[in-house]
Amino acid sequence: MSANALLEPTTEISQELHKNVVKDQSSTSFVSRLKGKNKKLQTQSVNTYLQFWNDSKNNNEESRAAKHKTLTNTYYNLVTDFYEYGWGESFHFSRRSIGETHRESTRRHEHLLFSSARITSGMKVLDVGCGVGGPARECIRFTGAHVTGLNNNDYQIQRANIYAAKYKQQDNSAFVKGDFMDMPFADNSFDAVYAIEATCHAPVLKGVYSQMYRVLKPGGYFAIYEWCLTDKFDPSSELHKKLVLDIEHGDGIAKLFSTDVALQAAKDAGFEIEVVSDIAHETTMGNEVPWYTYLDVGRLSFKGLQGFARSHIGRKFTFGAVKTLETFRIAPKGTAKVQTVLTTAADSLVDGGRLEIFTPMYLIVGRKPLN
Repeated sequence: MSANALLEPTTEISQELHKNVVKDQSSTSFVSRLKGKNKKLQTQSVNTYLQFWNDSKNNNEESRAAKHKTLTNTYYNLVTDFYEYGWGESFHFSRRSIGETHRESTRRHEHLLFSSARITSGMKVLDVGCGVGGPARECIRFTGAHVTGLNNNDYQIQRANIYAAKYKQQDNSAFVKGDFMDMPFADNSFDAVYAIEATCHAPVLKGVYSQMYRVLKPGGYFAIYEWCLTDKFDPSSELHKKLVLDIEHGDGIAKLFSTDVALQAAKDAGFEIEVVSDIAHETTMGNEVPWYTYLDVGRLSFKGLQGFARSHIGRKFTFGAVKTLETFRIAPKGTAKVQTVLTTAADSLVDGGRLEIFTPMYLIVGRKPLN
């Protein structure tokens, strides 16, 4: 494989990359998972991802959009273990009230979306871009519905199935490998569909929203939290443009779209829009603590392992630890670069949040017409 060639994250590559981790169910610690990777493929995957941001051929929006599946799948092959280490099972932000724990605010944020989608017991529900299945499992607990999680990343599907067995939810869930721009489901298959900070990876929002519309039954509800640029984003500002590019770079996104583009895409897909709100910036009860506080927890945090991992010192410690593991050939070469990418993401998200040019929770709720 030449230095500039992209390693396509096929099912076979993913299985070989993560084979020892998936095979050994006792590999639950962050270090043991890094140790279990195929070192050659991990290094090639790091190089592939960085080409989308450093290589003269691929470092542009057009290339990232055209190769969005390679971009996003490679990203999640690299960062999923880091996400679970720092975030747990639900990879998303949430509104937070004073005195509320991270886990409590995560659940409340998910419950709001489930309620907005009118999900009730016995329904067949689709979670689009389900990650390792954290929100899907919470939806099952909260509503009693059956949830199908759709994800195009093989490793995250494997992780989701491991968790489903752990929590004895196999009969209430299914995790399906598939492209959300071309979903492997029949028309009118689901009673409700939702997505939590996942469809931002689509090269065109109308494409994924139209697929959600197609598989939703007439009369069913669609509810999403979308990552968007707000109307405070100034395209003539070099600072704003750099922060947005850093968010895209740090989070495996081909291109971020504005709230206006997202709303119009939902309308163009056919939904009758009932609720639209940038709830990240609502000044309401239960939203007193900024959503980006999770990434801006000060120089040091002792609020559990995940709190420490997200703190400034925790991120430096993680980088140093991973670099040491690389030096002793325990972790694959290039793993520390993954931590650097995630630090870029954290810093730019905090700055974008403070400037209010970015929101990770633009709420859109729509209904598919009966006719």
